[in-house]
Amino acid sequence: RISWISDIIVVVSPENIETMKTIIEKYGHKRVTVVEGGITRHRSIFNGLKVFAENEFSSHLLQKPEVVIIHDAVRPFVEEDIVSKVVIAAKEHGAAGAIRPLVSTVIASAADGCLDHSLERARYRASEMPQAFLFDIIYEAYQQCTDYDLDYGTECLHLALKYCKTNAKLVEGTADLWKVTYKRDLYAAESIIKDNLSQQVCVVTNVKETLAQVGFLLPESLKSQIKVEAISISLSKNDSCLQNIFSGQCYNFVCVNDKRWAIQETQELVDMLEKSNIPLLCPVVLILVHLDIPENNSFSIGMEDLTTMKKFARETKKKNILVYGLLIQCK
Repeated sequence: RISWISDIIVVVSPENIETMKTIIEKYGHKRVTVVEGGITRHRSIFNGLKVFAENEFSSHLLQKPEVVIIHDAVRPFVEEDIVSKVVIAAKEHGAAGAIRPLVSTVIASAADGCLDHSLERARYRASEMPQAFLFDIIYEAYQQCTDYDLDYGTECLHLALKYCKTNAKLVEGTADLWKVTYKRDLYAAESIIKDNLSQQVCVVTNVKETLAQVGFLLPESLKSQIKVEAISISLSKNDSCLQNIFSGQCYNFVCVNDKRWAIQETQELVDMLEKSNIPLLCPVVLILVHLDIPENNSFSIGMEDLTTMKKFARETKKKNILVYGLLIQCK
């Protein structure tokens, strides 16, 4: 998703390595190397770093990066903007990490279980991910770690300060950096994903004047509610505009036509979607709008056409593309 990241190291517990490799192969992820994790957070991160520096740890060394980003899988909604900010800050300061305001006051309890003291919330921040480091700094810090650090520590920024005297730059993060910790968080995460997927639609028409006009009016009526891309193209001749939209991870398409359901052109769009691998991640919704215009000699849809459409929809559903048809009779 972020093209300027050269390699992705996924550190996985030993019992889940084969499952992770299956996921990577199934969804066509590139630039991904799977590494066996350790028994603690710091030992797992250290294992991931060794792929760039120690021959015996990997079948082939990856090119050592100038900056390495460390991120938790339990924070799935990180945006490219915050990743870019911590990387830029790390290049300047040696280390950087995202932070968020505390939402609860932190207190310490005494040995008897009673309140010992509380922290002044305004002075403290919650340390979040992603964090970024000059590779040489964080790798040197891990090389100097004690077993106690590796077994009981949790804060990477602290290791850079403790062992390399590198004072990390703190970057204000967004509310999207929350952790999926409890079972209820899985439902919240699913809702966020579905909501994001429904916020963008691409309206596709051919270059015919009547259709292009509809392709213009539809986005005008929708743009106050969702983000709309509108393009007028010939699918068989020019797909560069669509490829740009695919790269933006759009999952909803409205195709307006005045042909006999335009199955051939729709199939071309389905083929392009398949090649883009977008349907592998989430279902794509494809709404075919057929305009029955008077100049078409009072075209009427028959059972044969409906059967063809239903068969086509059943086949595309197997590819995770959901096809719907809408017939509009124009006067």
